[in-house]
Amino acid sequence: MKIAREKIQPDVDSSFHILLTPHLTDTFFWHYHPEYEIVYIEGASGTRHVGDHISRYEGSDLVFIGPNIPHLNFDYGVRTDYRKVVVQLNESILGDQFWQAPEFGQIARLFEQARAGLSFYGQTKQTVGEQLHQLAELPAFERILALLRIFQTLANSQECSSLGGKPVNSAYNLREEQRLKRTYLFIEENYGRKIDIDEVAALANLTPGAFCRYFKRMTRLTFTQFLNQYRINQAQKLLLAGSNVTEACFSSGFEGLSYFNRVFQRVVGENPLQFKKRYR
Repeated sequence: MKIAREKIQPDVDSSFHILLTPHLTDTFFWHYHPEYEIVYIEGASGTRHVGDHISRYEGSDLVFIGPNIPHLNFDYGVRTDYRKVVVQLNESILGDQFWQAPEFGQIARLFEQARAGLSFYGQTKQTVGEQLHQLAELPAFERILALLRIFQTLANSQECSSLGGKPVNSAYNLREEQRLKRTYLFIEENYGRKIDIDEVAALANLTPGAFCRYFKRMTRLTFTQFLNQYRINQAQKLLLAGSNVTEACFSSGFEGLSYFNRVFQRVVGENPLQFKKRYR
């Protein structure tokens, strides 16, 4: 598992990028980028992991994520036949002066609120989901108009809740990114054994206290929270591959079944046995 700064290029004849069902179900893609992102997924239930927010969505999900907020791909671990649309765009998509026009005041406020992450539900989710699926088929000019209509629908909706993440005001610099990559590679290679915070801090050339503050600032999670999240995702893979709960617990790095069950319930929204039965 490596944190990645995703590099995004607009599509040909377009000022934004559209991804249609990218099929990352087996990839734990914990990443960030300076672009805004709209994600709609249907026919699936999974983990919504945006910044320090972790919850489950059921059946479908519609989320608008602001710049540089680390997030997990919404189709990770999904085993159903699903459809997914991702729209990625720069804040200056129509020029810096665009947002200052009074006609776009509501949309400008929407973008500001999205810096903490927004989740939409109800009729808004259904309507916007259908519109997003149609985007890729439209000619270039109609496509940008349709996207503006989507923003207006989201801006006017009352069927919305904040994901509670604090806005990320600056991107990671190269030195911080390299430090995180070393840390994440270490987790990937050692999650199955007991990991002491001192050895991880030494890897990052920081004291334990400084490392904990650094990691929380960069990922919006404590090191323990993130390590547990990664271990639970490994445990999910093991359960789906046929391991029993005890095997999944100890193979993924947990030292006791009771703690494993509590963390699994908190992260996934159900206990390991319920998860195993539902997917198998």
